[in-house]
Amino acid sequence: NSSGLYIFFFDCYLLFIEKHYEQSDPTLERHFKGHRDNVTSVDFSCNMKQIATGSMDSCVMIWNMKPQMRAYRFDGHKDAVLSVQFSPSGHLVASTSRDKTVRLWVPSMKAESTAFRAHTATVRSVNFSGDGQTLVTASDDKTIKVWTVHRQKFLFSLNQHINWVRCAKFSPDDRLIVSSSDDKTIKLWDKNSRECIHSFYEHAGYANQVDFHPSGTCIAAASTDNSVKVWDIRSHKMLQHYQVHSGVVNSLSFHPAGNFLITASSDSTMKILDLVEGKLLYTLHGHQGPVTGVAFSRTGEYFASGGSDEQVMVWKTNFDSADCSDGVRLQDKTTSSSQAPQASTTAYPPFNSHPSLLRSQASDGGVPPGLASTLEHIIGQLDILTQTVSILEQRLTLTEDKLKECLENQMEIGVHLQRQEEA
Repeated sequence: NSSGLYIFFFDCYLLFIEKHYEQSDPTLERHFKGHRDNVTSVDFSCNMKQIATGSMDSCVMIWNMKPQMRAYRFDGHKDAVLSVQFSPSGHLVASTSRDKTVRLWVPSMKAESTAFRAHTATVRSVNFSGDGQTLVTASDDKTIKVWTVHRQKFLFSLNQHINWVRCAKFSPDDRLIVSSSDDKTIKLWDKNSRECIHSFYEHAGYANQVDFHPSGTCIAAASTDNSVKVWDIRSHKMLQHYQVHSGVVNSLSFHPAGNFLITASSDSTMKILDLVEGKLLYTLHGHQGPVTGVAFSRTGEYFASGGSDEQVMVWKTNFDSADCSDGVRLQDKTTSSSQAPQASTTAYPPFNSHPSLLRSQASDGGVPPGLASTLEHIIGQLDILTQTVSILEQRLTLTEDKLKECLENQMEIGVHLQRQEEA
């Protein structure tokens, strides 16, 4: 009887672990192929029905999440599209290009657009204000420009950078603008006074992308020195410094709950960072080659990525804002808890934890020795099972790679034979 009971409890634990991982691991939901060159930028509409992407092929594409609906290809730019973003309402998409223009599109089959012309060089990034009334753009002409959306007019420039400006973003309350440049500075601007109120210095490289934390109290920077840095905009101190990538960090996105940050790198991986604990949670492999753009959906339920492999991938996070306490406890699948890379942090905690993160781990009553021994044994067995699953996952990946290689070779042989027959 006791052995039967032990097996029953062991099965229950296995089911719990299986369910836990099933709910918690990010999973690839869909992928889209249609661009003819590197994907440079990705963004979700507010209702999650559409994804906008830009590419070096000069096109903006709108992908519909419903499988039966076809994608829209927008041709209008005369050169590579470097940045795209949906307006807060989802009724417009803004794009920027090497052709020196900013375009506003209606994301429907008609592909109607209007062009804004004021920059004198490549426009690298575009961002809507929270109220959707204004746009901020960053350019190789060393300026940041602010525009009205409905009157479609250029308002003013911010001019203190001395090299190309890679990125510019509004703060959540629209009072500030953050920008990053090849001059190795990240600048904070007051939108109303139009003055630079602080400069952060990147000594080893420059920031490809910067963004505000949802709280508006700090910024994160994706750097060419392979690092990710988080700065407090009130104290001007660096809060966290992550050295988890082995290549240039191209893009980043905060989870709307503020507890997580996802990064995309030329090392072909994405990383999900736990900002509360200051450590790496996941390393995600999917793209063949550099990952060039990444963005969480407005609810944080999904994120999308784009790469030099011309692919657009949609992932389910499996930790939404209500389940952040669970997501925060997870370790990266490729890293054990004792080896998880930690961020170098200041002495004070940079972020307010989700209330459930602060729950006590202590138990009121003692655990009977017999039960403790049984639990230890179960945990030991689960560790072995986890290692076995990890090995099986690696073998499955290798098998998939070999199968892909075989299919590609088969197709090449088929084409070769067809050519011989035609000759």
